[in-house]
Amino acid sequence: MKNHKNRLPLETFDIPIQKIRRGYYSAVYFWREKQILEKLNHSKQILMQVFQKNKAVICGTDEAIAILKLGSGYYRKPEKAYKLFDRYVKNERIIRELQALRNYKKLKQSLEEKIQLEIELDNLWENKSAELEINSLYDGEPINPHETVMTIEGLPQYFAHLESIYLGILARRTLVATNVSRVVEAAQGKPILFFGDRFDHYFNQTGDGYAAMSSGVYGVATNIMGEWWGNKKGIGTTPHALIACFNGDTTEATLAFARQYPDVPCISLVDFHNDCVKTSLEVANRFKSEGLELWGVRLDTSGTMVDDSLIRNKQLGIERPTGVNPILVNNVRSALDRHGYDKVKIVVSGGFNQEKIALFEKRQVPVDAYGVGSSLLKGNYDFTADIVLVDNQPMAKIGRQYNPNSKLTKVN
Repeated sequence: MKNHKNRLPLETFDIPIQKIRRGYYSAVYFWREKQILEKLNHSKQILMQVFQKNKAVICGTDEAIAILKLGSGYYRKPEKAYKLFDRYVKNERIIRELQALRNYKKLKQSLEEKIQLEIELDNLWENKSAELEINSLYDGEPINPHETVMTIEGLPQYFAHLESIYLGILARRTLVATNVSRVVEAAQGKPILFFGDRFDHYFNQTGDGYAAMSSGVYGVATNIMGEWWGNKKGIGTTPHALIACFNGDTTEATLAFARQYPDVPCISLVDFHNDCVKTSLEVANRFKSEGLELWGVRLDTSGTMVDDSLIRNKQLGIERPTGVNPILVNNVRSALDRHGYDKVKIVVSGGFNQEKIALFEKRQVPVDAYGVGSSLLKGNYDFTADIVLVDNQPMAKIGRQYNPNSKLTKVN
């Protein structure tokens, strides 16, 4: 779990500051709200209250706070700023084109122009985050339905355009953190490996990895997933693709990995030929003959396949035989133990979620670690923000009254 006493610094996040300030990522009606209030020189202080409706584990507060700190304020000369911003966006498109063409001479010129536009836009921006009071929970804290997780107090025109953004951050990060916390609990102390890289846009990997680690995963799939967590590196060994490159020879593919990365615990993926028992023993025997250590085997049998060991042993009809199931894991464990490979661990993946892990643990299936992917990105934890006080007087939509939370901590 995250150290609740420290927040991630602003520079942790790759925030497109100019686009955030201009409302490029904001619902149009929030931007128009900001413009109306600016035009009227609105002077009433409001308190914005943020909550969601489920039992969850909160995450994304540090990132949301960074958005508020960098994006709250206004342009001193709006029309001039808007024209500069249009140039800025056009320049970014040119930069992307030049990067694709690898035209470094022109790219350098465009990058210099971008920096100059950034400076001019910054000079027109009046940052008002210091005039806001933000109170928030910390990432990794459990929350109850309708519990207030953050309040923002100040003039609404300073931060009205940011509502879409900080709510979206909280929704995504809390989704992952909550799902991960549940599978971690279900696994009863066994390591959970977060394999969420291939199930969503790669831009989500950084924050998803952080949210997963906030809730206790043992490891993540990519390096960028660990960037916000002190540059913790991704873990992983042999994919099916590597085995295919060795003409389907799992043993040779695993040996190639072990020789290339001798300091990395070697886990062999043993379902390529749909016979996890046979393949596990082949790899273990070869490693023993080579004097190498096989840390573990990973079972990733498709949910539409029945492993050959179940067919050989006439174990069909007892329970659902497809995919990675308790009988298959027991078959692999028994075979390894009988041949003296009791120290070789078993990792399972493919279709695992909270319910399936809980079932495996209830039945004491001999699994040493779980790899979990797409199930950790499913569901929704939508956040809502409401103005509940205006000049310290109640002013909320019916049913959304002020709900103070003594657990909130004031943000510097």
